[in-house]
Amino acid sequence: MPTWKLISESYQNWRGMAESGGRRIKRALYLDAASVHFLDEDELAGLSQFRLLGEYLDSKHSELAEWNRQLGEAGKQPFNRRRLTNLGTFRAYVDAYLHQHPQIHRRMTCMVRQLASGPQGIPLELYCFTATTAWNEYENIQGDIFDHLIALLPEFGLALYQQPSGQDIRALRPLFAASRTESPVRDHIPLIGS
Repeated sequence: MPTWKLISESYQNWRGMAESGGRRIKRALYLDAASVHFLDEDELAGLSQFRLLGEYLDSKHSELAEWNRQLGEAGKQPFNRRRLTNLGTFRAYVDAYLHQHPQIHRRMTCMVRQLASGPQGIPLELYCFTATTAWNEYENIQGDIFDHLIALLPEFGLALYQQPSGQDIRALRPLFAASRTESPVRDHIPLIGS
């Protein structure tokens, strides 16, 4: 290969990845901000059944109880107290899930982080490395992890953010039709999809 091609075209050097023994996963779940809330006692009781959350919930319960106790009289108001959220608890679950996953590299960076909210919701990014560099295996591992987490979101009272689709518009159509008035102007405005 002529040496001038090295500076005139771009190349991806995969050698470092191949030698490291791990392939990076850096992908986010975009969560609907409207689904984030403080956990109530019933939700906490349900989530305490998750094996991977036991240590986290025990630790947080002690930490928050001490913090709230120090507030004294002001701690009687819910808005003054620190409380667990479904998003923070889900983030702790995902972190524990990745750290115990047999196909995630143990000696490479592994973290779950919340990125800045935006028009597509709240990004919860997974940053970790698989224990293999084989492309097909990597894609299957990544797919299995995200399948599991997406299916588990309702257990935490969370939902993925999704832009409105044709299905959403069709589902809302009966509501629009029921709210129409006999106004001459409104009678001449067609409903979406009609």
